[in-house]
Amino acid sequence: MNTDGIKVVDCHTHVFTDKIAQKAVLHLVNHYRMPWSGDGTLTQLLKMAPVAVFSTATKPEQVVSINDYIASLSDERLICFGTIHPDFSGCEAEIERISALGLKGIKLHPDFQGFAIDDPRMMRIYDVIGSRLPVLIHLGDENSDYSAPRRLSKVLKEFPSLTVIGAHMGGYMRWDEAREHLIGKNLYLDTSSTLCRISPERMGELIGAHGADRVLFGTDYPARLHKEELENFMKVPLKDSERAKILSLNAISLFNL
Repeated sequence: MNTDGIKVVDCHTHVFTDKIAQKAVLHLVNHYRMPWSGDGTLTQLLKMAPVAVFSTATKPEQVVSINDYIASLSDERLICFGTIHPDFSGCEAEIERISALGLKGIKLHPDFQGFAIDDPRMMRIYDVIGSRLPVLIHLGDENSDYSAPRRLSKVLKEFPSLTVIGAHMGGYMRWDEAREHLIGKNLYLDTSSTLCRISPERMGELIGAHGADRVLFGTDYPARLHKEELENFMKVPLKDSERAKILSLNAISLFNL
């Protein structure tokens, strides 16, 4: 895919061990009722690197093992994020460990983890994280209100020093709500699972309203593959300078690459 020589960093991908990848992807296909392009394995993912990679703990007892697994992925092309769960005992110590492991941030998926973004259990965790690590939060779901964009606006107000990346341009399939509550606020947004759902013109409008300095390119692999998402992104009406920021420069700065 021709990106006119601009380096690309994919800021939103997921990976699973070979043992569970097929089962995990099937679960996601059934949940979102749409076909997925990738197989969820590290082997396939590395063909699209450099990428930010996540795996979310849906149960508190999974937190440590997932963080250990993600930290073990030593390939220099990976930007690895840890996970935390509101019911995990010892969140403060684990957040310290995530940082010590060299992980670049924390990924949260409210719908799959069973909490609302503004749940009181999470407020204490946001307070512990503070400005130490970026937090990427899944936003928007047709089947749940846990990840509603309006909920994140409350968190941003209470924790202004928290570095938040709002996935899916602020709310998958809830972009009107995202436009009202998040666009233009003090957070990053990523393009994942949005380019395939809205027009290039609308994406351009959302980016313009929020500011290209705070938007990151992401595929949501294995939902989409790198090539197809880049093709969609290159259709968005943007200046060359804006395109370069979104495709890599913002990520390089944010993650100190």
